[in-house]
Amino acid sequence: MSKVLIIGAGGVGNVVAHQCARRPEIAVTLASRTVAKCDAIAAKIRAHTGREIATARVNADDVPALTALIKKEQPDIVINVALPYQDLPIMDACLATRTAYLDTANYEPPTEAKFEYKWQWAYRERFAQAGVTAILGCGFDPGQSNLYCAYARDEIFSTIETIDIVDCNAGNHGHAFATNFNPEINIREITQPGRYWERGEWKTIPPLSQSEVFDFPEVGERKMYLLYHEEEESLVQNIPGLQRIRFWMTFGDEYLTHLRVLQNVGLTSITPVKFEGRDIVPLKFLQALLPDPGSLSDNYTGKTSIGCLIEGVKKDGARGKCLIYNVCDHARCHRETGAQAVSYTTGVPAALGAELYLRGVWKRAGVWNVEQLPNAEFMAAVGDRGLPWQVKWY
Repeated sequence: MSKVLIIGAGGVGNVVAHQCARRPEIAVTLASRTVAKCDAIAAKIRAHTGREIATARVNADDVPALTALIKKEQPDIVINVALPYQDLPIMDACLATRTAYLDTANYEPPTEAKFEYKWQWAYRERFAQAGVTAILGCGFDPGQSNLYCAYARDEIFSTIETIDIVDCNAGNHGHAFATNFNPEINIREITQPGRYWERGEWKTIPPLSQSEVFDFPEVGERKMYLLYHEEEESLVQNIPGLQRIRFWMTFGDEYLTHLRVLQNVGLTSITPVKFEGRDIVPLKFLQALLPDPGSLSDNYTGKTSIGCLIEGVKKDGARGKCLIYNVCDHARCHRETGAQAVSYTTGVPAALGAELYLRGVWKRAGVWNVEQLPNAEFMAAVGDRGLPWQVKWY
């Protein structure tokens, strides 16, 4: 039997644990700073699947503690669904124990909203020399979106010229304002300048300053805004002939109004301020006031519709433009795992990626973004895991 150690007991950790527990050949340990969260997820898994998983307490910022836990549990792979700030400590612990590593989002420094792979790519030589695999960005976007592009590169197009990653959450959770994943990470992502790559250079625009209306499958027309997202950085390197790549996400007017007010009063800032004689980070305080994303699924209705709009020259020589996409229903995800679709679409690819490593398909010494790994088995299996995909031609 193979063994996975999942670090992080939020909404995504819940989904990953459920998915792994459904594979009888995989034993699961779920760890977090708050072991009560792990125990609650273990109880849900017992009710949903009849499987037992182990739980543990660990501080994901503490490399010696992580190293000790990995040595104790002896997993075949560590699945990191903790905060992006904690990627590097977990990678350090995996190197120290020569244990494979997989995550869903790139490292971010806690004091700066800066999204780059450079910190993790700097580990390439060390992981390669240690004979250890590290798999980066195996959620949905990044993750399944990268694999859509890799599939298009390998199976459909001889040259891909443009990629637009389009992400729509058309669900309704019933709250006036809430975020679908960690509020601190979510708001940092949205409020940073937009950025995209075109004809060999990166271009930067003011936050949320460029928008378009797109007709999303099974959802309809929605207004989407250009953001920067980390998969652009790796896909630029791994899709030959690419001339432009952009990332778009939808937001409702009410959400943007709340966000604008919060920005105007300083609550989205990550710069510490004095409050009653102590330093606090306004965004961390705001996070404490907002609903826990893991609690949103109970009454969530509607769907997510996420895909990659790809244009170029097909292998038969004709020009073509297609959308490779998935539509996911919030209520179905809740019935299956007690999670909403944003957590579900991130957790399913992470669990499948770990399984592909355990089967040897993705076992390769070094640090890899998922589009650098074989995509055929992932694309064949992910539909059965809950995220079926389709191709729409324009």
